[in-house]
Amino acid sequence: MTSANDIRKAFLDYFARHGHEPVASSPLVPRNDPTLMFTNAGMVQFKNVFTGQEARPYSRAATSQKCVRAGGKHNDLDNVGYTARHHTFFEMLGNFSFGDYFKDVAIELAWNLVTKEFALPSERLLVTVYSEDDEAFALWRKIAGLPEQRIIRIPTSDNFWSMGETGPCGPCSEIFYDHGEGIPGGPPGSPDEDGDRFIEIWNLVFMQYEQVSAGERIDLPRPSIDTGMGLERIAAVLQGKHDNYDIDLMRRLILASAEATGVHADGPQAVSHRVIADHLRASAFLIADGVLPSNEGRGYVLRRIMRRGMRHAHMLGAREPLLHRLVPELVAEMGAAFPELSRAQALIGETLKLEEARFKDTLGRGLKLLEEETERLQGAEALPGEVAFKLYDTYGFPLDLTQDILRGQDRKVDVAGYDAAMAQQRAQAKKSWAGSGEAATDTLWLDLRERLGATEFLGYDTEVAEGVVAALIVEGAEVETAQAGTAVQVVLNQTPFYGESGGQMGDSGVLFAPGEGGSGGLEVAVADTQKRAGDLHVHFGEVRRGTLTRGQALELRVDGTRRGQLRAHHSATHLLHEALRQRLGDHVTQKGSLVAPDRLRFDISQPKPLTLEDIHAVEQLVNARVRANAEVSTRYMTPDEAIEAGALALFGEKYGDEVRVVSMGGLDDRKGEGQQFSTELCGGTHVRRTGDIGFFKIVGESALSSGVRRLEAVAGEAGLAWAERQEALLDEAAAVLRVAPGKLPDRISGLLEERRKLERELAETRRKLATGGGTAAAPEAREVGGVKLVARVLEDVPPKDLKPMADDLKKQVVSGVVAVIAVNEGKASLVVGVTDDLAGKLSAVELVRAGSAAIGGKGGGGRPDMAQAGGPEGAKAAEAVQAIEAALAG
Repeated sequence: MTSANDIRKAFLDYFARHGHEPVASSPLVPRNDPTLMFTNAGMVQFKNVFTGQEARPYSRAATSQKCVRAGGKHNDLDNVGYTARHHTFFEMLGNFSFGDYFKDVAIELAWNLVTKEFALPSERLLVTVYSEDDEAFALWRKIAGLPEQRIIRIPTSDNFWSMGETGPCGPCSEIFYDHGEGIPGGPPGSPDEDGDRFIEIWNLVFMQYEQVSAGERIDLPRPSIDTGMGLERIAAVLQGKHDNYDIDLMRRLILASAEATGVHADGPQAVSHRVIADHLRASAFLIADGVLPSNEGRGYVLRRIMRRGMRHAHMLGAREPLLHRLVPELVAEMGAAFPELSRAQALIGETLKLEEARFKDTLGRGLKLLEEETERLQGAEALPGEVAFKLYDTYGFPLDLTQDILRGQDRKVDVAGYDAAMAQQRAQAKKSWAGSGEAATDTLWLDLRERLGATEFLGYDTEVAEGVVAALIVEGAEVETAQAGTAVQVVLNQTPFYGESGGQMGDSGVLFAPGEGGSGGLEVAVADTQKRAGDLHVHFGEVRRGTLTRGQALELRVDGTRRGQLRAHHSATHLLHEALRQRLGDHVTQKGSLVAPDRLRFDISQPKPLTLEDIHAVEQLVNARVRANAEVSTRYMTPDEAIEAGALALFGEKYGDEVRVVSMGGLDDRKGEGQQFSTELCGGTHVRRTGDIGFFKIVGESALSSGVRRLEAVAGEAGLAWAERQEALLDEAAAVLRVAPGKLPDRISGLLEERRKLERELAETRRKLATGGGTAAAPEAREVGGVKLVARVLEDVPPKDLKPMADDLKKQVVSGVVAVIAVNEGKASLVVGVTDDLAGKLSAVELVRAGSAAIGGKGGGGRPDMAQAGGPEGAKAAEAVQAIEAALAG
């Protein structure tokens, strides 16, 4: 038997031998088509190549593209498990030519693959062509040797493909496999074509036209090829099966479900095993590609898939969460071809377990309510919409889950009533929110949030995507267009731009659309991204070129350099937090933060300053974890589970029912077996491995308030730039002092000692000059009120030298009063001394206060024999002397 893995490999190897570049599957969340909820065909990742907006270094490609059809136009969810070929997740094998070969080579490659490589008997094959495509009809006859009756002309759009109302398009040609007369059904184009006898296994699209308008179609200058072959379908044919769920890949998962539940794989409940196998694949691959369960957008579709699978696990009698136990089987089967499954295995398992545990808590009560309500209904009466809404709002039942449960009763749901109940709840929520502080004035954003829903954030794993303009705001009002030079606020349906929150600054970058016919196109420079109304990402920018229009599809490009620096600083913040706790103690908690491209700021509860030893120890701890280059992992839990598992909650974050838990730094034995160095609740963007931080350095430590210290640090490129600046300063200082950088400390110590010596000598010289030029003769004095007064007014003498000068003068005058005033930069300092024999009669404090008033001072103080004061008016020093004389004269 040829396994599905063998078939995938054989397909890719075959086209590689024929000059095709094997290209990895793109993510399930399309980065280049904002109109799609999920990647649903192999050509999605090549859309811009086909339209000429993107160039690649190859002109032929082959892929095995993972696809999901469970939302929007392509929604197979309701049929999954009940039919032979419906899936939410499937693989599409495809080969592509971008202006290289065309119909003849495409048909030859396809025919040789299925009849020679895969050895399908040609008599079991037939093909279809578009009714007007005589060229394809002739080529199939020539290359495959098929008789005319096995080349069926189809006149409908089923055999004419188009990318949209305008753009590339062209006829199709399909290959069908005939399962034989024992299976009911007729060939394509016949009245019985919906039967299962003839199964389409491959579709070849001949992209040869461009639809310019509804009435005009022109030839493409470089016709291209786009094909698609469902892996599950071709595997069923090659393995002799008629049902996709009987192939080895699906069977392994079904048997794992049967073993885990103890319910026979092929018994009366076989549908439940099939649903679980399919929904496990879809859920796991979506989680691996960054989608997580929520009540909005893609996350809501994932939750619907998960809960549908979980409900079937409940039907099989599983009393404990089941789906997460099947993840190892899925990874063993598909992890080699899709390594993202292996990388995300822990996240997938924990997300499934968390969602199923939460759902199980409410499933029984919800089913009981549903049973009670349906017992009240008459005949085939539909379930009231308000009941379906209560099941959704209270018990977490998506509408289609309720519809699926009622399917066995041949009963429907009043969908209009459900929608009305949903609208009423939103109106009430908006009304209550409008009274909660700052949001009360932000009705514009609340209205947009209600109308548009949350913005899909793609930025955890990409910096480039496409999005559709959902709303344009200019000067506080919603508009339809914005011209060049206009400051705008742009809301998109999805974005890779991170909106500022949790201390991390918002992203900047550019929104653009290529011009047509050589024109300049559109460009919007985004300076900042903010969150409004909770989860509405608003891009603040300016239209630099062109006209921006609501509904326009744009290419979105985050400033990758800036984002990289933000990631480095954010991850460094987590490592810093844990390093501080290990060095200083568990009392350290975050009190605030700023994550910027050029620095980080981290405020902590800490009663005393960090010593140099503390700072160096913390730096060493962080950099050791950086050098370990350990993987940064992300999980989702309930807040209580996360905190119980040791996660720290970050300041400023608001947490809902599910939280994102970021772990990094590698294993840390001190925290227990299997525990990571750092585990925190955080919604920001982070490096993939700690080595991406590069380098970490604390550059500042200060007091912010009582019991709170502020640390400033740099990491990554900003850390390198800081080190380069420090090195340049070091080199500059060494050059000025004419020594090698390593000799700077000794040289500076010598200079400081030399300066202290000179200062001492200078102070001594000043004292001598102030007290008589160094002679032994008594200083010049005059008698005031029967007391000798010696007064000196000096320029540029340090205030600290005045008291020693006054002491010297007192010794020389023997009996009397001395006053020394120094004028420095317009300010005056005053010292008054009274000899011991007069200290009982005269007060130096009273005399200095008299002098202080003259120079604009406010009093002064000291002892009766020595007092000091100062004032801002140095020009009035002589008046201060006169004031002291007047005080002595009495």
